[in-house]
This record gives sequence, C-alpha cells and structure tokens, in this order.
Amino acid sequence: MSLLIRNAAAILTGLPGSAARHAGPDIRVRGGKIAAMGSLVPAPGERQLDAGGCVVYPAWVNTHHHLFQSLLKGDPLGINATLTPWLAATPMRLRPAMDEGMFRLAARIGLVELALSGCATVADHNYHYYPGMPFDASAILFEEAEALGLRFVLCRGGGTLSRQKEGELPPASRPETLDAYLADIERLAARFHDSAPDAMRRIVVAPTTPPHSMRPQELHECADLARRLGLRLHSHLSETVHYQDSVHTQHGMKPAFFCESVGWLGADVWFAHLVKLDADEIALLGATGTGIAHCPQSNGRLGSGIAPVRELEAAGAAVSIGVDGAASNEAADMLSETHAAWLMQRAKAGEATTPVYRGGQGEAEAAASATVEDVVRWGTAGGAKVLGLPGIGTLATGQAADIAIYALDRDPRYFGLHDPAIGPVASGGAAHLKALLRGGQEIVREGAIPGLDLAELGQQARAAVARLTGLSAGG
Repeated sequence: MSLLIRNAAAILTGLPGSAARHAGPDIRVRGGKIAAMGSLVPAPGERQLDAGGCVVYPAWVNTHHHLFQSLLKGDPLGINATLTPWLAATPMRLRPAMDEGMFRLAARIGLVELALSGCATVADHNYHYYPGMPFDASAILFEEAEALGLRFVLCRGGGTLSRQKEGELPPASRPETLDAYLADIERLAARFHDSAPDAMRRIVVAPTTPPHSMRPQELHECADLARRLGLRLHSHLSETVHYQDSVHTQHGMKPAFFCESVGWLGADVWFAHLVKLDADEIALLGATGTGIAHCPQSNGRLGSGIAPVRELEAAGAAVSIGVDGAASNEAADMLSETHAAWLMQRAKAGEATTPVYRGGQGEAEAAASATVEDVVRWGTAGGAKVLGLPGIGTLATGQAADIAIYALDRDPRYFGLHDPAIGPVASGGAAHLKALLRGGQEIVREGAIPGLDLAELGQQARAAVARLTGLSAGG
C-alpha cells in the first residue's frame, strides 16, 4: 500500500552536511521503503497523511539500553550515588528479586517509552542471565519488541566473573560458564539473527564489562565466535576514573589498549559511555573505526562526566546515542537524550575555552560544537552504522520507511520557533508524536500506541515496584 506524507514544515534526513535537510515537503512510502521525496502529486487511491506544521525526522535508533531497569527508576538508595556504589545499591540489589512477570513488564515499559519518543530500533544490552534461569529472557525481549512492531537488537550480556565471591551471591546473580555463554550465543544467532540491512532482529555478543565480566582469553574467544558467526561486539568501557584505575591495576594498561589486546576494537565493535579517554585512546578508537553509544543523561546523573564525542568523531570513530538503563536515567527516551547530548556537548566545548589574553579564541572555540543536525545524525544514521543496519537511519529514496513525525502546535515550548526543524531536540520536552512508522507500518498514531492502555500499564508498574521493593527488603 502506498502512503504519501504531505506538507511537512521541515525534514531532517540524518545525513551529513548540506544533505542534513530536505526541502520536501512530501515523502512517498511504498512497500515499506521511501519511494520518493519532494513536491509530489497524490497517486490514485493513495493514503495521505497530512504533516502540515510538523517536523519529520528518521526514527531514532537507540544503541544502548538495559530494559529490565525500567522498574528500577528513582531508587532512593542509588539516586545520588556515583557508578560503583550505585551498581551495588540499585541493579545488583534489586535484579535478583525480579521474576519472569516483572522482567516482561519492565521490557514492555521501556519499549513503550522509546516508541512514544519516536524510536523504532532498540539495542538492549541485557545482562539478566544466570545458571538455571527458569525463563528465556532473550525470547521475552524479542516477543515484546515484536508486539510493538519495533526493530530489536539483543546485545547478549552476562559473564563468567563476579565482583563478589560466588558463594555470597544469590542464585540470580551468579556468573555463567564460558561454554554456557557461547552455546547460548550460538542458539540465539540460529534462532533470531538476520543479516539483512534493515533486519528486524539481530544478535550481538556483549559480555557486560570487559575487565570485570570475563578473563582476557575468554574475551578473545567471544570475539572469535562473533566474527565467525557474523555478529557484532558491544560492551561498556571507560565510564569512570574508577574504571581506568581498575584496568590499570589488573592489566597495566589503558582500557582502550586492553580491548585492542583481546581483539575488541574495529568497525564491528561499539562501546557504551567512553567518558574517560586519553588522547592516544581516542586516536586508537578512531583509527580502528570503533563506535560509541553516547549516553549523556546517565553519565550526568551518575556524575561520570561528558564523553569526548566530537573528538572521537573527528578521529574516525562512529558516534551513536543510547539512553542507557532507566535506573541511572529516570527518563529513558530518545528526545530527552538527544536534547541532553546537544546541550552537554556545547557545554563541554565551552568549558574548554580560554580567554584571548591567554592565547585562546574565547567562546569562538565552542561556536562550532555540536549542532542539532549533528545530534539527529548521531541518533539515527550513527546508530544504524554501529548496529550494521545501513538500510535504516536516514530519510532517502530506497531506505526503510522508519519515520518520526512531530507536531509542534500542541505545546507552547515550541511556539515562536524561527526554525521548527530543531524543535524536538533543541526545545526539550516531549514533542507530540503524530506518527511513528517502522518500515511503513504505523507504530504510534497521534501520541498513542493503538491498543495499548497506558493507564493500565502504569498501574501494573506501581504494583510491580511495590512487590519488588518488598521482596528486596525480605518481605
């Protein structure tokens, strides 16, 4: 069926440079792909979607999440903690109490939150696995994404090591064996992985954190298996100075160089965070084409810092955006994340400025920092690049019709904009999502997911949080 999106006020494409904006105002969708863009005449019988006054973006591509954390938001024991104490206070404390129903509900909440922000592709770094686990967490994640019509990339986390003695751990926090981990990767790849450029399902090899989750030889084996199966690699890296200290103590080198030593750099690898990097690490990551999932809100919330995204991109690294888990974010959606990415990169550039009398250029040094067009590109085309999905992420003829359409006439924060195109990112808030298309299929219509009762989902979430906190307290 053919669909004509008509009369858009502005179109950002996710492409670089002068191609970042398309004059529009129309986009034709046929067979799930973009068939034409420009001033188009409706075809006989063609369905029309009036985008008058609306801004059109490629649907967002979220490259790093922990969906199970959607029931762990705002935990008082971790709200003001930095990363390491927060890990113990919130996810490590509460995750063992999650049963199958809670896990499924958390996944649904996170996916709904993303979809309502205009996100059609989700990469989830799930590390909720343990020996003898009575349910298939991976299958649940794929089922919940499929029910909403979203593209889903499972970054299969977990590991063979724990930061605590195994005998002190509850069963749901115990590590796996390497053989079990690798066997599950092969099982998942055979069942779910699709190598198509616009695949609905992908599998990624993703031990939770390289120096803490597996031994060096085990990481080598994971990389070898991934490349033999045609899978990508993902993990956390260099989120804090504690991380730098830990890798130096264990291995006598910097984190990026440790990853190089175990075969974990390259265009098929991307890392979340990368906040704390030295210049030689930035150069190494760039030279190898390794990617980043930039998670500005989580990094800010945990007091970790701001990743050197512009420096990484200039060096040759691929840049994408991830929301990270809701337990260290509290608002795990792509609009708030991209708004934060824009502001934080500009603030970081401004922080580094020096006055003219000291030999600097004043604020001119920050003037060329991140633009809204950059941020849209990172959150769409950049995400598609690190995930290896070249058929999505941009608005261009032949690409998958993954399209977010925002109406800016329902919230005064968007009134008075001289350039409506920047509104959804620059103005913050939650621009009204008139429609979200994934492969031409309408996932969101007028700010709602058809058939979903949000009030009921909220009631389920409140009941689950009460039960979860009661269980974690021994009640």
